[in-house]
Amino acid sequence: MTRSYANALQQLKARGLRPTRQRLALAKLLLEGGPRHVTAEELFQEARLAGIPVSLATVYNTLHQFTSAGLMIEVVVGSGQSYFDTNPTSHWHYYDKSTGEIMDVPDEAIVFAKLPSPPPGKVIDRIDVVVRIRDAEHAAWPRGARVPLDAWREEAELAEERGRD
Repeated sequence: MTRSYANALQQLKARGLRPTRQRLALAKLLLEGGPRHVTAEELFQEARLAGIPVSLATVYNTLHQFTSAGLMIEVVVGSGQSYFDTNPTSHWHYYDKSTGEIMDVPDEAIVFAKLPSPPPGKVIDRIDVVVRIRDAEHAAWPRGARVPLDAWREEAELAEERGRD
C-alpha cells in the first residue's frame, strides 16, 4: 500500500468499510484535498480523468456507503439534486441555483434560539440548513418571476462582450 492511500485506508477501516480497490481510489480523490462539496457526476468525471475504472452507479453506491458510515454528509438542494460534503460535522450551506455552487455558511452566521422538542421516543439527529441565494442584480425581481425579455437580451449581450475581452 503506497503512502498516498494510507489516509483513505485508515478512514475506511475506522468506519468499518471494507477497503476495496474502488472505495480506496474514490476515498483518496474525495479526502486528499481537504473539505469539499461534490456531486456524484463530478466525482465520476474526476475518477475517469484519474484513470479509475468505475461506473456512475458504483460512484453513487460508494457515496451513499460513505454517507451511511459517517465519512461524509449528503446535502439535498432540490428534487434529485444532491451534493456530498466531506466535512461530516454539523454545519450549514449556501446554494446558488443559478451557478450550482454550494458553499459553507460561517458557523457564527446562524444562531438557533429554540428548537422544537422531538416526538416522544425520538432525538434530533442533525439539523440541515440550506440558504438559497441568487445574484443581487436580480433581487428586485420576485422569486420565480420571469426575467423581462429586454433584460435577458441585455444580459446576454453583456456576457458576450465580456467573453470578447
